This record gives sequence, C-alpha cells and structure tokens, in this order.
Amino acid sequence: MSSRGGVPLGPGSSMNMMRGQSPGVYRVPPGPYQRPGMLPGGRMPMPGMPVGSPMLNTYGPGSPLRPGMNPMLMEPFRKRLLGPHGHPPGAGQRRGVKRRKMADKILPQRIRELVPESQAYMDLLAFERKLDQTIARKRMEIQDAIKKPLTQKRKLRIYISNTFTPGKPDGDEGERVSAWELRVEGKLLEDPGKLKRKFSSFFKSLVIELDKELYGPDNHLVEWHRMATTQETDGFQVKRPGDVNVKCTLLLMLDHQPSQYKLDPRLARLLGITTQTRANIMQALWLYIKTNKLQDSHEKEHINCNRYFRQIFNCVRMRFSDIPMKLASLLQHPDPIIINHTISVDPNDQKKTACYDIDVEVDDPLKAQMSSFLASTTNQQEIANLDSKIHETIESINQLKTQRDFMLSFSNGPQEFIQDWMKSQSRDLKIMTDMMGNPEEERRSEFYEQPWAQEAVGRHIFFKVQQRRQELEQVLGIRLT
Repeated sequence: MSSRGGVPLGPGSSMNMMRGQSPGVYRVPPGPYQRPGMLPGGRMPMPGMPVGSPMLNTYGPGSPLRPGMNPMLMEPFRKRLLGPHGHPPGAGQRRGVKRRKMADKILPQRIRELVPESQAYMDLLAFERKLDQTIARKRMEIQDAIKKPLTQKRKLRIYISNTFTPGKPDGDEGERVSAWELRVEGKLLEDPGKLKRKFSSFFKSLVIELDKELYGPDNHLVEWHRMATTQETDGFQVKRPGDVNVKCTLLLMLDHQPSQYKLDPRLARLLGITTQTRANIMQALWLYIKTNKLQDSHEKEHINCNRYFRQIFNCVRMRFSDIPMKLASLLQHPDPIIINHTISVDPNDQKKTACYDIDVEVDDPLKAQMSSFLASTTNQQEIANLDSKIHETIESINQLKTQRDFMLSFSNGPQEFIQDWMKSQSRDLKIMTDMMGNPEEERRSEFYEQPWAQEAVGRHIFFKVQQRRQELEQVLGIRLT
C-alpha cells in the first residue's frame, strides 16, 4: 500500500505511536515517508508487487491516476486509450448516443485533396445546411402563426320547420289537444372536415320569442344559453299547444372566438369598423394615432387628442395606458341575428320550412395541418439514423487516413520511423508504469538492502495480518482484541 493510504504500521515500525489511541492502532504522522533514491511525489512499492516491474497489464482505460503521476503527462496517453471523445470503447452505447455536431460531418482538407470526388459530398453538406436553416425558419414562422387566430368565413344554413298535430274530435276516446312543434337546425355548406361540428357550437345563446298575446308574459320566451357543462346538440325543439298560426322571432347570438365587440357609432365611423376583436380595435386605433401624428413628440407615452378624440374620449390629452380603460365604455356586445318566422298550422300549407344562410367563422383547416406538421416525428428517427451512419463513415475515413499516414511514413524512411516510434513508445511506457526512479538501479539486489526495505516488509506483513483478522471476524461473527 502507498504511504499516503494511512495503512496501520506494524510493531517493528520506526514510526512513533500517536498518543490517545487504543492499543494496536497506529496512525501515520503527516507527510509521507521518503525513501532514499525516490523523487519528490514518488510512491512506495505496493505489497506483493515486485518493485520496478513494468506490469503493463495492470493498467487500462478504467484505471485511476496513481499517486505521484503528473496529470499533464498522463493526458495524451489517456486520450489514446479512451478514444477521441473521452470515453472507453463502447461507452457511447452504454450511456446513450452522443450528441454530434454539424462540424463532425466535414471531411478534412487533406482527405479532400487526396480524393477530388469528395467535393460532391461537401456540396451536398452545404445544401443540407441551407435546407436545415430554411426548415428551422419555417417552423418558427408556423409557431408564430398558430398563436394567432386563424379562421375563415363559411356559410351556415339554418333550417326552421314546424309540424302540427290536430286534436281529436269530441266523442273519441281520450283527449288530445292540438299542438305544434318548432325545430331549428343547421349545417355548414361544403364542409370538408371529417369532424362535423354540432349546430349549437356556433352560438352563445338562442332565444325564441313567441306571440305574447297568445302565450302570456310568463310563457312566451324560450331561452338557451351556453354554460360550462352544456352538451352540444344538432338542433332545438319547442313544443306548445295551439291551433292557430303563431308569429315568432329568433334571436341568435354567435359565439365568436376570440370575442368580438360592437364599437360606439362615433368611434366606428372614425376607424371604419363596426364589429371586431379587441386586438384588431387596438391595432386600428394605433394606426389612426400614427397616421394623424397624435403621439406627443417629447413625451412618447402621451397622446394629444384632436377634435374627434376629444368628442369620443372627453379629454384633451391621455396616456397610452389609459386607452383600454376608456375604450371599455365604448364597446358593447355585438347585435344578435334576428329571424322572423311564422309557425303555420294549416295542413294545406306546404311552405312550413324556411332556410337562412349566415356567415360564421370556423378554424382554418390549414391550422390543423400546421399543428400536425410541428408535432410530427415520422421522419426524425430515419434522419437520426442516417446522420449516425454519416458520422460513423467520417470517423472510419479519418482512421483510414491516419493508418495511411502511418504506413507512408514507414515506407519513406523505415529506420528513422522505427527510432522515432521506439522513443515515443518508451515515453508512453514510463507514463504507464509510473517509473520515476532509475529502472536499471532497481534491478540489482543492493537496491533492496537499503534501510527503507525493512520497513516496507514490516508494513506488508502487518497489512496481511490485519486482512486475515478481518476475514476471521467476519466468519466467526466476533471481534478479536
């Protein structure tokens, strides 16, 4: 063991026993023992290992740095053993695939000079780089576009129909009162989507107002309002008793996504819009301010109102941050769609169905395609496998280039090459075996007759005794004192 390891000393040791310790327990004083002939930072011989023996098979890629080794000297050898990426062979498979860079695909200039045809590969690599940049830019543009509402206007056809059930004449068994049933349904025209939207999903509320003189003030309104727990439906039905024609009014409130607002008439004339989302209203308002140069030239956060703004906002000067608050009083809910219809109970009347087309906003199918494009990983694995093959091929080419240079150097000057190679291997051997002393001196018996050899033997024997004692304690289950 090394003198730095804190191994207990034997009874014959020349070290002094530390005070305050239990019998039989010793501690090495600070500072390692320096044997004659050792360089500073050297290590003591390990027990059971011949001193100075170049045991090359005891060190490998996973061996730790031995005490006394200079890390700067060990680094070149470590890189050769561990490979170019700092891991033992096969470590990439155990720890996962290493993240490679685009630069790892580039062929070195020397290889391109040897193989002129490799320029075609470099041209493809440059094209791939441009293609990757274009795809990355387009993905960012798609992500920005998805965040904004992407809708298109479609036609929603509303069908309003009714049926009439006459009552039984007097004298028949049972009594049945005359009644009518009103149905309100609808569908999108030329809907290419696979998922059909329910009719009620287009509306926020539906109110049917019947004739107040026939059904009274408490029973003439039929209302439906969307709630968080509302189940979507394909239509609405209203059934009431009656045998005369009934005039009714349908009030349909569209469910805009995002919500839209109706502007004050004065502000609508000024901006040229009547119903729009809050974001578009703010954008139109800012465009008007910028066009008419209403922003203060010195205090940019203030607006100098012209005569139209003074009439609408009732102020001469206001801050940008005050616009949303002042704008809230000028926005109202949009007007509902009003349909007047007559419920006919005449059995000879064939025109009991009416159709109305209204404009609604639906999600653009392109938005779903854009989302699926961003979430698609169909070709990612195939591209990753091809990239891995390219990197492996480039590494193989580099290794072949190294072998070629090795062979060419040998063929050009065998004698000089062998001499340089032997010198390099000798330096590596010294680094691997940590031979800091004189190997030729350590081969002779006089080297081991020096005073430090007796202490080293005593420490080795004491270490073996302690090791045997621990084995006996584990077998017997008792502690020997």
